Amino acid sequence: MWSAVLLALLALTAGTFAYVYRRQRLMIDALRKAREKIQLEETRVFDFLHGLGAALTAVSKPADLHMLIVEGALRILDGHGGALYLSDRAGDILRPAFATRNCPPFFDVPEKLTREPNFSWPGYLRLRTVAPEDGVLGSVWSEQEPLLLRGEDSRLVSLRIGPLRTKSAMLCPLFYGEESLGVLAIARGPGSDDFIPSDFQIFKAISEQSAFALYTATIFSEAAEKKRLDQDLQVAHEIQRILLPANAPEISGFQISGINVPARQVSGDYYDYICVDDTHCGLAIADVSGKGVPASLIMAMCRSVLRSQASNQLSPSTVLREVNAQLFPDIKEDMFISMAYAIIQQDSGTITLCRAGHDAPLLYSARDKTVSKINPPGMALGIDSGGVFNRVTNDFSLTLETDDCLVLYTDGVTEALDSQGEEFGMASVIKAIQASASEGAAGIITRLTDDLRAFVGNHPQHDDITLIVIRKK
Repeated sequence: MWSAVLLALLALTAGTFAYVYRRQRLMIDALRKAREKIQLEETRVFDFLHGLGAALTAVSKPADLHMLIVEGALRILDGHGGALYLSDRAGDILRPAFATRNCPPFFDVPEKLTREPNFSWPGYLRLRTVAPEDGVLGSVWSEQEPLLLRGEDSRLVSLRIGPLRTKSAMLCPLFYGEESLGVLAIARGPGSDDFIPSDFQIFKAISEQSAFALYTATIFSEAAEKKRLDQDLQVAHEIQRILLPANAPEISGFQISGINVPARQVSGDYYDYICVDDTHCGLAIADVSGKGVPASLIMAMCRSVLRSQASNQLSPSTVLREVNAQLFPDIKEDMFISMAYAIIQQDSGTITLCRAGHDAPLLYSARDKTVSKINPPGMALGIDSGGVFNRVTNDFSLTLETDDCLVLYTDGVTEALDSQGEEFGMASVIKAIQASASEGAAGIITRLTDDLRAFVGNHPQHDDITLIVIRKK
C-alpha cells in the first residue's frame, strides 16, 4: 500500500515538474519572441532614422523623402497602406505627397464616383486635395490631435470603401514649432490585428521625427535654391557690367567721366556713351522704376533700343520718341524709365539735351562758381504711347564755357539715406560740385562718391547711384 502511495506521489511530483517546466519553457519562448519583436522594432526604427538622416545629407528629391517616411512607418508598424499629406504654402489645403497603391481614403469619397468606368483609386488619391473639414484626415489636421481608430469606431466605415478595406488606422499631424506641415496616416486591412496603444506611441514618435526631417529638408532646399539664385544674380551682374561702358570716350574739347554703383547685384540705373557720327557723341543716363532683376531687364531693353536709334541722329528728342514708341508696348503699367540724353559736338561748347522725366541736370558755371538746374520739360518713357510724350519732350541747347561742368545723376545720389533716415540732398550735391570742379570731371565724381560714403556710413545703400560729369576744357 505504501509503495503505491509513494509511486503516486512520485508520479504527481514528476507531472507537476513537467507542467512547471513546460510552463517555464512557454514563458521563456514568449519572452524570447517578445524580445525578438522589440529588437526587430528597434532595428526598424533605427533603420528608419538612419534613412531619414541619409536622405537629408544626400542630394535627393523631396519625393524620395516622402516615400521613405510612409514606407518606413508601414514597415516598423506592419501597416498595409498609408499616405503623407503636406500643407500648401497658404496653409489652406493638404496635398498628397505620397500614397501607397492600396492606401485607404482618409476622407469622404462619394460612392457613385467609385462606380464610374474610368475610376482608379491610385490616380484619384494622387490628385485629391483635402480641406480642413474633409473626413478624419481633415479633422486631424485642423484639430492638431493624433488619432487611433480600431474596433467598432464608426469613423472606420468610410475607410472601408477603399482598396484596403481598412480594419484599423492611425493618423498624426506633423508640425515643427508653430508651423503645421501636414498629416501622416497608415492603416491595416482585414486579417490583421488592430493597432494597439504601444503601436500608437511608436507612430507618434515616427511622426515627430518625420516632421523634423521634412522641415529640415525644406530649409536645405531653400538654401540650395538661394545659392542657385545668387549664382544666377552674379552672372547677371557680370553681364550688366559688360553692358555699361568700360571707359569714357575721348571727345575733343571735353572731359567725360561716369560711374554706376548698384544697390543690389543688378541695377535699374543705366548710363552709356554712343558714337552718333564722326563729330558727335551721345551721353545717356536713365533710371528704371523699381529695383533688382525686373528693372535690370528693362534697362537692357532700353540700352538696345537707344543704340539702334541713335546713329546719325542729331536730335535727342527724336531718338527718345522712337525709343518710347518701341518700349511702350512691352513695359508694365506700373513701370517707367526716366532718362536724359545729351549730344555733344566736339571742338565746341554746344550740348543738345532732351530730358524725359529725369532729374534735372546741374550746370556748374566756372565764371561765378554757381550751380543751377537745367530743367526743360519732358515725360518719362513708357507712360504714354506717344501722343503726350512727343508733344512735351523736346530738345534744349546750352553752351558750356571753359571749365564749366554739366552733371547728370540719378535720384540715388540726392536720396541716399544715413542711419537716421536723413537724405543726402541737393544742397550737399551742389556743395561737393563747387568744392571739386577745379579737379576736373573725374574729381567731381570722386568727391561726390566720397561725400556720399561718409554721409551714409554703415547704413545699407537703398538705391542705385549713377553719375556722368561733362567738363568743357
